[in-house]
Amino acid sequence: MYNESPIIRRPSTRIYVGDVPIGDGAPIAVQSMTNTRTTDVEATVAQIRALENVGADIVRVSVPTMDAAEAFKVIKQQTKIPLIADIHFDYRIALKVAEYGVDCLRINPGNIGNEERIRSVVECARDKNIPIRIGVNGGSLEKDLMDKYKEPTPEALLESAMRHVDILDRLNFDQFKVSVKASDVFLAVESYRLLAKQIKQPLHLGITEAGGARAGAVKSAVGLGMLLAEGIGDTLRVSLAADPVEEIKVGFDILKSLRIRSRGINFIACPSCSRQEFDVIATVNELERRLEDVVTPMDVSIIGCVVNGPGEALVSDIGLTGGNRKSGYYDDGVRQKERFDNEHIVDQLEAKIRAKVASVDARIPTTDITE
Repeated sequence: MYNESPIIRRPSTRIYVGDVPIGDGAPIAVQSMTNTRTTDVEATVAQIRALENVGADIVRVSVPTMDAAEAFKVIKQQTKIPLIADIHFDYRIALKVAEYGVDCLRINPGNIGNEERIRSVVECARDKNIPIRIGVNGGSLEKDLMDKYKEPTPEALLESAMRHVDILDRLNFDQFKVSVKASDVFLAVESYRLLAKQIKQPLHLGITEAGGARAGAVKSAVGLGMLLAEGIGDTLRVSLAADPVEEIKVGFDILKSLRIRSRGINFIACPSCSRQEFDVIATVNELERRLEDVVTPMDVSIIGCVVNGPGEALVSDIGLTGGNRKSGYYDDGVRQKERFDNEHIVDQLEAKIRAKVASVDARIPTTDITE
């Protein structure tokens, strides 16, 4: 059964990336980034739609050249989800994608040229109501900061971020969010802590270059979890050397585990032992596969025996407790007379879950389901 998170969010201003609110108590947005060639419009559009299908709120697209900017125009026309253009060095690309309807610019004002060029981009963003994301990365700090600090440090990342923030402040532009990413968990966490004390704008969280699917998910869960538990963070990306779709799934799993934002089924399952009365692992894996389309938050406990099963079932929306040949079934913590045949447990449990989801959906406005 769903319990509200005890976490108190850091107060911040609010911006909008397309129609997605960021900051000031809005649901923490989950985003990813395409890894296709942006000039391959068909592949990029297909990946964006795949990300949208698993719940992505926002997608970032790298736009390194004018050819990519022209491709972005077509991509924007063929997709609905808000798109961020990731741009470095060439201010003209930022102006071009702004013309084509970009929802957010990921630029660092200090690396796109002189004051006149910076001003032209900021004024364009202001005129078109386009927010900016300042993105500092421990792997690409300015040379003078590396000379000063000798290596990436929280203070170095903060100083880099504040340089860009100061530029926007001088131009009286406050529609921005900031990230200070690093591949080291402690470096990233401390950098965000320092930044959170310095500015009021929303923060985009990420542990950059976290690694492959398994190791990267663990590293991101640890680092982002530390920050989120402290109330820091308004949007996030889990950076994995894997299919971007996995980034969205892991991102929601992190938020779900902290009760910040839930999407889909939260399975509570035992690791199984010789007491199990049915194959718990196979059951959970199959149900996860079958129920990927469900977005309504729901706790489902699947425990293979009567040691912990009844206790977990009492605090679940749906609970299953392993028994000899037939397993006990709980609904909203109440033991039901109906029992499930262990040989057909997956089909029976899927039917019960989908029926309950339909019942819940009928009572909850669609816009509230994942908030």
